[in-house]
Amino acid sequence: MMPLGMLRDRRAGEAQTALQVLTIARDQLNADRLRCINALTALIRGHDLGVDARRALTDSQITMIASWRRREEPLGAATARAEAVRLAKRILDLDHELVDNRNQITTIVAAQTTELLDLPGVGAITAAVILAVWSHPGRIRSEAAFAQIAGTCPIPASSGKTVRHRLNRGGDRRLNRALNTIVLTRMRTDPDTRTYMKRRLAEGKTTKEIRRCLKRYVSRQIFRALAAAHRAPEEIESTA
Repeated sequence: MMPLGMLRDRRAGEAQTALQVLTIARDQLNADRLRCINALTALIRGHDLGVDARRALTDSQITMIASWRRREEPLGAATARAEAVRLAKRILDLDHELVDNRNQITTIVAAQTTELLDLPGVGAITAAVILAVWSHPGRIRSEAAFAQIAGTCPIPASSGKTVRHRLNRGGDRRLNRALNTIVLTRMRTDPDTRTYMKRRLAEGKTTKEIRRCLKRYVSRQIFRALAAAHRAPEEIESTA
């Protein structure tokens, strides 16, 4: 009997499997980078090493710290400086790894689909997360199913005479976060989205309610784009 993992990989395809691996690795790299930055900031603030860290460290400050050399100073300061250099170098290494990771993801996504990248607010990273969840044609069979997986289907939160819905906290949170990123980007840069926001705000909707509506719209738009571009094998055979 074929192992379940092998069956899943074969159905999803090598590209989708690679995207899943790369997006998970990217989350880990970002988490490691944030931890290193926090540790370096705390170290600089706790020791007088000649760096003003009252605000968040800039890229130029991190690069400068990584270039520090040993100097004659008390043992405590010397140890703190050496640790600061180590953390700064690790941050720079993680930056390079993140760039390589993005380049790999961009290459795979561009080869797999241009439909997603043509949509407003969709970049290579968010497209990779979406494709990894989409997996293969036929896995997600309807817009409602995709919205359920993404956690964008509306949840009733009515009370008395007030009829409203709230944000869904369920579903695949990585996919939900990717859709949220797309919505936030559109809210800043897309003229149609900004016009829609103004109209709904005038109607009395809150920003959270508008964002929920936009996430549901984006999930529907993405499903239709993927369904049109990647038809399931049985659909192709039925129309042949």
